[in-house]
Amino acid sequence: MDQIIELFPIPFMRVEKLLDTESIEAIKHQFLKSVKNTNAKSLQLSHSEMLSPEENPLFKDISELIIPKLCEFGLLMFGERLSWSIKEMWGNVLQTNGYQAMHNHANCFISGVIYLTPSHPSANTIFMKGPGGRDFAFSHASSQTELGPFNADKWVSPDVTPGDMVLFPSYLLHEVRPNLGPLRISLAFNAIPTRLDSWGYAIGFSR
Repeated sequence: MDQIIELFPIPFMRVEKLLDTESIEAIKHQFLKSVKNTNAKSLQLSHSEMLSPEENPLFKDISELIIPKLCEFGLLMFGERLSWSIKEMWGNVLQTNGYQAMHNHANCFISGVIYLTPSHPSANTIFMKGPGGRDFAFSHASSQTELGPFNADKWVSPDVTPGDMVLFPSYLLHEVRPNLGPLRISLAFNAIPTRLDSWGYAIGFSR
């Protein structure tokens, strides 16, 4: 019997309805008042300042819901249920025609997004393989190509509903194409473990 085994997959977690309607509305109201930092590449994208959960009562309440999920996701990444903390959280307000250029997140291990409004399909987050690596120098792509997890360069995240959260390794490149729908508001964050230990060679992280 033939068997296909997925070697070294990248984990991605979707948590449905992490936030209730009351929490969503409270954060949206706060972001619409405080978001003022215009993105360097898209004038239709703005960000709030980055804050630790302790600096914002709403963020603190939300972080208490996120931490258990970080522990679950961290178990997939590192093979042990570690202690996790959220370094920073910030809001993103994406207007019609706004976009987020390709990027990843430095100085952290798990990143996440909580969606506070519906997202038009055009603005679903796209994740992609990093440049270089150990792939073949040649590629095969045409109208006849059937894309799958072993040959695709990009993956479009599924449709989300307000309150949904996604978690992914911070090194994973991602972008948002031009938003063809209405206002899209999200809460993003970065997280670190307390420490990592490789056979006695340990390093601690703090914020």
